[in-house]
This record gives sequence, structure tokens and C-alpha cells, in this order.
Amino acid sequence: MKSVSSHETVWSENPAWPPNSYHLDGSPPPSKLTTYTPLTPPISQQDTEARACSAFLKSFPEYQSTWILDTLRRTDFGRLDRAGETYVDYMGGAQHPESLVRIHSSFLNESIMGNTHSVSNSSKLSSQCAEEARDAVLSFFQAPPGYTVIFTANATAALKLVGEAYPFTANSSYVLGADSHNSVHGIRTYATRRGAEAHYIPSTSTGGFVLSTAKDVLCQHRPQDAPSLFALTGLSNISNSKNPLSILEFASSLGYNTLLDAAALAPSSIISLTEIPVDAMAVSFYKMFGYPTGVGALIVKKSFLEILERPWFAGGTVDVVQVPGSIVTRASNLHEQFEDGTINFMTLPAITDGLRFLSAYLPFLPLRLSCLIHYLTDSLSRLRHDSTGTPVVKILSRLPSKRLKSIGEQADSGSTISLIFLSASPAGTMLPNSFIENAAVLSSISLRTGCMCNPGGAAALLGIQDQMGKLCPGVTLKDFECVVGHELGVVRISLGLASNFQDVWKVVTFASSLADSRTRQALWDAWTNAPIGQAV
Repeated sequence: MKSVSSHETVWSENPAWPPNSYHLDGSPPPSKLTTYTPLTPPISQQDTEARACSAFLKSFPEYQSTWILDTLRRTDFGRLDRAGETYVDYMGGAQHPESLVRIHSSFLNESIMGNTHSVSNSSKLSSQCAEEARDAVLSFFQAPPGYTVIFTANATAALKLVGEAYPFTANSSYVLGADSHNSVHGIRTYATRRGAEAHYIPSTSTGGFVLSTAKDVLCQHRPQDAPSLFALTGLSNISNSKNPLSILEFASSLGYNTLLDAAALAPSSIISLTEIPVDAMAVSFYKMFGYPTGVGALIVKKSFLEILERPWFAGGTVDVVQVPGSIVTRASNLHEQFEDGTINFMTLPAITDGLRFLSAYLPFLPLRLSCLIHYLTDSLSRLRHDSTGTPVVKILSRLPSKRLKSIGEQADSGSTISLIFLSASPAGTMLPNSFIENAAVLSSISLRTGCMCNPGGAAALLGIQDQMGKLCPGVTLKDFECVVGHELGVVRISLGLASNFQDVWKVVTFASSLADSRTRQALWDAWTNAPIGQAV
């Protein structure tokens, strides 16, 4: 493959794996694949970005083996470039592929679908699509026989299903990591109401936990003649820490039931339930491939469902209800007992197509993200204020310990950077996250600030666990911020399926602008309407 302009097209007679990329509209792949290759442009076209891209490719030559994702960027995510928006909030939600929306819209325009709780032709079609989606989910996560799928509104709803129905007793334990999403923390409410105790595995300063410490906590509170639950966060949505899934098997050997929050892990990692037979796993599909929103799933062992005790029943979950009276016969299919009311049947065909879509590109993603995240962390760490030479940012989240070199390798961390921006003062005080977010909006950058619904992870990164431990009932966010002396939270930059070099370059350029005292002051004045001369 020759070096060409970054805007030229390359013909490849023998493209790299896969030989046939997935086409949602059913059209056959072309005999020759066109690919966008961000290689060295002619000297006449060189600019700062092009030179940076050329240097990037020299430092990360393996990036070019993910060329098929550049094609995908043009065909399915071209709106990002047309709009001039730099989207770096994939941990919040993936961008939808345009072909997925088109094929789903076409299906709906040609189909007559009805409520699944009937035997009409329209209902049969909806039921068939639902079962195809269940099969697609089980296949995608390589689930062995004995698993089923319960469709929910999102991963939070899937976790809630487990929490509200788990048979906690006075002698039960609920063990979880401090660096977990609030939806995992929330299960402790159900546990403690039934007399169980919640036990936390402490977070390291960069999130996650030390494996030996986690094992010690699990052993210390191992089940004693009472059901106990261990909930694992596969990948932290704020600290970028990827916890070892092998600890699920260890916990199971001690007698725990196991629950995996895979909402942040599934979009960029291969998960095999054959290799890691967790009792239940929660996912949100919009985090995986952007569309549709409002659909998640609990992928769960049928044997685990049988021990759960639902606190209520609803339409669709029962066979017979005595009225007046107290007799209730649950639905014969286990998954139906947990799908309250009518499932989101109109969107389930998009789940099937979305999983097929992601399956075609997921093998390339860890390598691509490894290149981009290494470049981004290194570039941001090098930035210095023009007036004082002090750092512009402080990266708080976990950095990857290894650099991937080939397709098929799996990363030991995610593709998220949580950081704070620092003032130019010698003390390097933290600039308000709201200021950074406002400045990012002016630069057409979609990022995220705050604690990301992960208070334990945020406290660990910010070093405020002691202050967290002293909170009193009724405390508000503003109260907490008064105690620590600044806004709570971090600036989060997260990459995903459609990310490319241009995205990370624009983030670096944005951060570089804040290293310039005049630019930073102008942005600050615009944000605060402060008098001229109030330096930051």
C-alpha cells in the first residue's frame, strides 16, 4: 500500500481481515475495497495536523492495520465530520451507525408488528424478532446452554432486577468494589433492608482494586449458610480500570452468586460466558452500538433466576392471578417472569443487526484504541503553560500498562482518560470543570465532566476518601464541594468505535489552547464575565 494524500483513496486487492465486512443493507461487498488511509500527504498539503498524523503513524505503524475503521468512519459516521463535532463521550453512549438506522427503518416500513402477548400474525412477527434478538445476544457473548436473556430498559434496570429479587437474609453479604457505578451501589439498599451487610473492596488511587485485597475481602465475608452476592464492575467508567474477570470464578468457588456489570466493558472487549460463567451480566446496547436507546439486557443463568424472589408481578409475567385473592401463577418461561409489561419489541430487530454490525469490527477496536489512547495520554502529559512552564493537565485515571501490537489482542485497561485541568499558578490549582466544559463546547468538542455516577471511583482519583467518609445524612453536592474547596469530579475523555486520529488531535489542540495565557484568559472572561485582568 503506497503513501498517498490523507484525502485520497486506496485500492486494495487483498485487504486485511475480515475478507468480507458486514453490510447491514444486505448488499454484497465490492470486488475491490476502498479505504481511507491517513498517511503522509504531499508536501504542498502538509499542515500542522498532517505532520502530526504522519508522526503518529511512524510511532504507531500498527494503527494502519485498522484501516477498515476509517472506511466505517466515512460510511457510517460521516456526520461527525460534516458537523465538525469531535465526539469523545463514548463511555456515556456510542454513536449510532447510519446503516443500522437505515436498515431498521426499512424493516419497520415494510413490517406489521404487534404486541407480543397475542397470537396474531403481527404478534408472531414481534415474538420471532424477540427470540432472534435473544439468540443473537447469547451468541455474541458466547453463552453456553443454560443461559437466557431478559430484555430491560438499560443495564441499570438489569442490575435492579437482581437486587430487588435476590434472597438476602440477616446472615447474607453483599460484596462490591468501591469503584463501581451507582447502579451497583444501589443494590446495597435491598441487601441492608433484608438484614444483610454490604462490604466494600477498597479502590486504589487510580481506581479498580488489588486482586489479593479483593480475595481477602471475599474470604473474610464468605457465605455462611446464607445466600451472598458478589458484584464486579468489569471496567470502571471513570478510572479506566479493567478488573480481572477471573475473580468471578474465585468468588463462585467460595459460594457466592456472581453479578457482572459489563455496561462499560462490552463495547470494546470480547466477553465469553463460556470462559467466565458468571451467574448474571448486565449490558446496555446503546453503549455498544449507539442505537437503539432504551434497551438493555440481563444475560443470566436459568438456575440463578430460579432462586430469585420477585417482590411483585405485572402484566406479561404471570399465567393466572386470583382476584380477589392471593394466588399467583408465574409465566412458564423464566425470562417472561422478569420482563414487566410489554418489551420494547419494535426495536429488538435493531439489537440483532447491531450485534452483527459490532461483531464485524470489534476485533480491530482494541488495537486502534490502544494506539489512540497512548498517543493522547502522552501528548496531554507533555503540555506546559506558556507563562510558568507548569503542567496543563493532571491525568488521574489508570494508564494502560501495555501497548497492543496486533489485531486480536485485548487491552488491560479501557479507552478513557479522566483528568483535571490546572491553572498556571505555581501551585497548579484545579480549574473548574464547568469552565473546561464550556470551553470545550465553544470548540465543538463533546466530552463529559463530573463524577460519572461513580462516587467511589471519583473519590479515589481525587484523593478525597477521608472527606467522603465524614459525610452526614442529608448532605448535598454543594455541601460536599464546600468541604473539598472546589467542584467535584473530573473531565472525562472516552474513545470508541468511530474514533480516529483527528479526534484525539482536536482534543490535544483544545488542551494546548488552554496552555496559552491569552487564549485561556479570553475564555475565562467569556465564561465568568470577569473584569479584564483577573488572571487564571
